[in-house]
Amino acid sequence: MNTDKIYAEQLANEYAPKNHSKVIALRKLDARAKLPATVFTYSLGIVAALITGVGMCLSMRIIGSGSTAMFVLGVLIGIAGLAGMGLNYPLYRRLLAKGKQKYAFEIMELAKEISEA
Repeated sequence: MNTDKIYAEQLANEYAPKNHSKVIALRKLDARAKLPATVFTYSLGIVAALITGVGMCLSMRIIGSGSTAMFVLGVLIGIAGLAGMGLNYPLYRRLLAKGKQKYAFEIMELAKEISEA
C-alpha cells in the first residue's frame, strides 16, 4: 500500500468543504433545544444529592459535634436536598418546553423540507 497516497487523501478530506445534510442540521437543532434543560437538570441533581448527603452525615453524627442541634440541622438540610431533587424534574420539563418552543419554527421548517424531498 502506498501510505503517502492514503495520507494525502486523508488530509485532503480533512480540508475539503463539508456537505452537511439537512438531517444532521435537524439533529443539531434538536440538541440545541434540549441542551440547556439537560445541563441544568444534571447540575441541580448533583447539588441536591450532595446537600442531602451532608444532611444525612450531620444527622447520623458522621460530621459535626453530634449534638441534638446538629441532628436537627442535618434533618433540615437533608429535607432541603430532597426538595431540590423533587423540584428537578418539573423544572426540567419547563426548561425543555421553553427550549423546544424557541426552536420549534426552525425545526418544523427543516423537517418539512426533509419530508418533502
